[in-house]
Amino acid sequence: MEKKNTKVLIILIALILVIGTIMIFTKGLKFELKYQDSKKLELNLGKEFERKDIEEITDEVFERQQVLIQEIELYKDSVSITTSEITEKQKENLITKINEKYGTDYKAENVAVEKVAHVRGRDIIKPYILPFVISSLIILVYIIVRYYKLNILKVIMKTVGIITLAQMVLLGIIAITRMPIGNFTIPLVIFVYMFSLYISTAIFEKELENVTVEEN
Repeated sequence: MEKKNTKVLIILIALILVIGTIMIFTKGLKFELKYQDSKKLELNLGKEFERKDIEEITDEVFERQQVLIQEIELYKDSVSITTSEITEKQKENLITKINEKYGTDYKAENVAVEKVAHVRGRDIIKPYILPFVISSLIILVYIIVRYYKLNILKVIMKTVGIITLAQMVLLGIIAITRMPIGNFTIPLVIFVYMFSLYISTAIFEKELENVTVEEN
């Protein structure tokens, strides 16, 4: 039964890696709106506003488009509206509804729409690289000291292999499910990293226990 479960797991991992690779090369990874090529406009409403009111307006104007609404300025009386595309008709409709709701007198031709360039994946992970490398080196030192009775080179290679495979599987799942790269991606990567370390140490603990029994 255990061998059968292992075979099923290997086949499942292989499928995830293959299909995930195909998805990445054909469709690429999906990113949250704030990391995509987008368009943005900013409006000073002259008063504090409720986010849900702006959301109602943007839902009517942009319909199924994803929209990012942010408060700007110290007194939270200005709003930034970002979405994938803002046509002239959408801008006019948005300005009309904003004027009706907040008593402003904006004219569509006087409101600038700013293009926002996408953020590269490497720029998202860049701040985490150094802490990740340092913590990984510390963990590897601990593993070498803890499991010195085992084949150290084998221990290191197996640890790196398990961690790498786990991250590749995670990337494959993200690509297949079209999960957007965003705020929850890094915590998810860290969780998988810690879980793969747990699996590695569990394997080594069992091997160390067997070696200790043989020595005794």
